[in-house]
Amino acid sequence: MNSNVTILTELLLKERPSLLRLIRRIVGSVTDAEDLTQTLWLRIQTVTDNPPINNKQAYLYRLARNVALDRLRSFDRHNALFDSAPIPDEIEAPLPSAETHLIDQENLKIIQHAIEDLPPRCREVFILRKVENLKIVEIAERLEMSPSMVARHLQNALTHCMTQLNKTDAS
Repeated sequence: MNSNVTILTELLLKERPSLLRLIRRIVGSVTDAEDLTQTLWLRIQTVTDNPPINNKQAYLYRLARNVALDRLRSFDRHNALFDSAPIPDEIEAPLPSAETHLIDQENLKIIQHAIEDLPPRCREVFILRKVENLKIVEIAERLEMSPSMVARHLQNALTHCMTQLNKTDAS
């Protein structure tokens, strides 16, 4: 560690309460002042010995002020960016066309009938996975079966549902 870094670090530790007050007055927040004091310490670690710093205390306070002002400018840029455009109260999703709505209702009825046609265990696995969103391992534990059996039931249920949907598309 070079001599400027060593002396500035020791000075930071000694002057920390005063530096915190200075930074807090600029940014208006105790937590931000604490964060910026840490940032100040990091900046000090990058100071070189060339050129030598004659008044290290003045340099430290100027650096603290600059760190605080940089934070304020950053907040100002952020606020200008996000406050410039009005945010609508509600964002509406486009409604599907009447035709799409009818097709979706028909497909839903087909899927419901297909699920009702499944064997009880297969239906239970399908509902636990697709409706209750359980993982295959959780379903296996709940139903006391192997994960591979759960996967097989799930594959059979999905195949049956897709077959029923495809029958209506073909006709």
